[in-house]
Amino acid sequence: MILPIVAYGDPVLKKKATEITSEYVDLKSLIANMYETMYGAYGVGLAAPQIGLSIRLFLVDTSPFAEDESYSEPERKALKSFKKTFINPEILEETGEEWTFNEGCLSIPNVREDVLRKPHIKIRYQDENFDTHIQEFDGLIARVIQHEYDHIEGVLFTDKVSTLKKRLIKSKLTSISKGKINVDYRMRFPKISKKRF
Repeated sequence: MILPIVAYGDPVLKKKATEITSEYVDLKSLIANMYETMYGAYGVGLAAPQIGLSIRLFLVDTSPFAEDESYSEPERKALKSFKKTFINPEILEETGEEWTFNEGCLSIPNVREDVLRKPHIKIRYQDENFDTHIQEFDGLIARVIQHEYDHIEGVLFTDKVSTLKKRLIKSKLTSISKGKINVDYRMRFPKISKKRF
């Protein structure tokens, strides 16, 4: 089932998410619905807060990047085969010299900005069976994981850009939060409270 993606401005996107246990109700269905939602919106990652759930869960499938011929054959092969679900993750290390990449987000449609991130991460997480893993990832795969990890920490990629860039995109962000945007996937916009004067 395709779920609506929460738009910029919703408080759930700014909350630090909580851990879950294997008793979490209908977790397998939730994960399947999140994959369907992500693919329906042509995304490469989706975190639970983006569908309105403040839990430490996100998923990544970097295969769309494998079509980009600017990457080497080994890189494309790695990107094509990378699909993973992360439950209760914790990034243990981020190392290397920061590099820039133009990022976007399904919760912030039609906004892209250059973001600096470190190229190498070490992460501990649980899979769908709640088995614990510690793995290291590099390059674009590491970046997508970092982006999704930020979501469960209540951080958006727009929080990582300069003050000047924030000013330049402010009107776009306001339009998104008010639902004044056209996208080809389902979205849920924040309820704007009407202030009385």
